[in-house]
Amino acid sequence: MAQNHSFDIVSEIDFQEADNAVNQALKEIHQRYDLKDSNTELELNKKDKLITMNTKDDYSRKSALDILETKFIRRNISIKALKYNEPEAASGGRLKQVINLQSGISKENAKIITKLIKESKLKVSAQIQDEQVRVTGAKIDDLQSVITIVKEAELDFPTQFVNMK
Repeated sequence: MAQNHSFDIVSEIDFQEADNAVNQALKEIHQRYDLKDSNTELELNKKDKLITMNTKDDYSRKSALDILETKFIRRNISIKALKYNEPEAASGGRLKQVINLQSGISKENAKIITKLIKESKLKVSAQIQDEQVRVTGAKIDDLQSVITIVKEAELDFPTQFVNMK
C-alpha cells in the first residue's frame, strides 16, 4: 500500500512582522526631510486586515508607499499581500488610502490553484479547504512539482507551502 503524502498551500501574513514593517516605515517617513511636514499616518488594523494611510498629498502618498513596501520586503512579507484601494479625499484637503492585507486564499484564487494543478496532469489531488488548498499524492516528486508550478505561476497573491507530510 502506497503511503500518501500531502501539504497545504496557504496565503498568510505574519501580522507581528507587518506591525514591525509599518512602525519602521513610519519612523523613516518622519525622519525624511521631504516628508517631514506631510504628517503622514500609517495605521495597521490586524482585526480587519488593513492599513490606513493619511497624508498631505500624492507625492507624500507615493513616497510613503515605497517606504512601506521596502519595509515589507525586508521582513519577508510579499508585497503581493498588499491590495491598494483608490486614494480618497480626507478632511483638511488631505489624502487617505486604505490598503487591504490579503490573508487566506479566496474561493476564486483557490479555484485558480486547483485548475493549475489539474492542468499539470500530475497524479495528485487538490481540495479546497476553508482558505487553503490541500494537495495529496503518492509521490513526493509530484508534490515537489506542484510547488514549483504554483511558485512559477505569477499569481497576484502570495503563497506558502506548509504541513508537508
